[in-house]
Amino acid sequence: MPRVGLTTADVVRAGAQLADDVGYDNLAMGLLAEKLGVRTPSLYKHVANLADVQHGIAVLAMTELDRAVRDAMHGRSGTEALAAFARAFRSYVVAHPGRYAATVGAEFTSPDDPLLESSRRVLDSMVAVLRGYDIPNVEMDHALRTLRSMFHGFASLQASGGFQWTGDPEVSFDWMIRFIDRGLRGL
Repeated sequence: MPRVGLTTADVVRAGAQLADDVGYDNLAMGLLAEKLGVRTPSLYKHVANLADVQHGIAVLAMTELDRAVRDAMHGRSGTEALAAFARAFRSYVVAHPGRYAATVGAEFTSPDDPLLESSRRVLDSMVAVLRGYDIPNVEMDHALRTLRSMFHGFASLQASGGFQWTGDPEVSFDWMIRFIDRGLRGL
């Protein structure tokens, strides 16, 4: 018998919080059941398996990330849009490393998968940034992959405590944005 009031969305949200707290790789059904105050078999009334929870977390994370970057970029263009996207992206990853980890390599289950739609919206935001630099369509994939790699790399390193040497990572992040801006203007 499922716990009264417990929904699939509750299970996914609790899984997302748990992934942020203990790390995505440490997410387990037993821990999730404990967090929700139910026995592990009760979770299967709401989700098929751990992979189902992980996919739900990826959808939640990508939806939240989409909202964050769109809100940050609203009304901005050029360098301001680039910086707004980068800062919102990094802030999300640092605040929600487990959720974000769920999105990396997550596969779409069907053409109507909500993960596909939210991923497209994040990608559309990146395309909007690049359109401000007049990136030709033939170079768009390369530019998108480069931006994602730079933002993902910096944010993931910061979230995992990877910047332990001297110097303020904020200064480095601002330097990276200026570096990217100059590179995009030079194309």
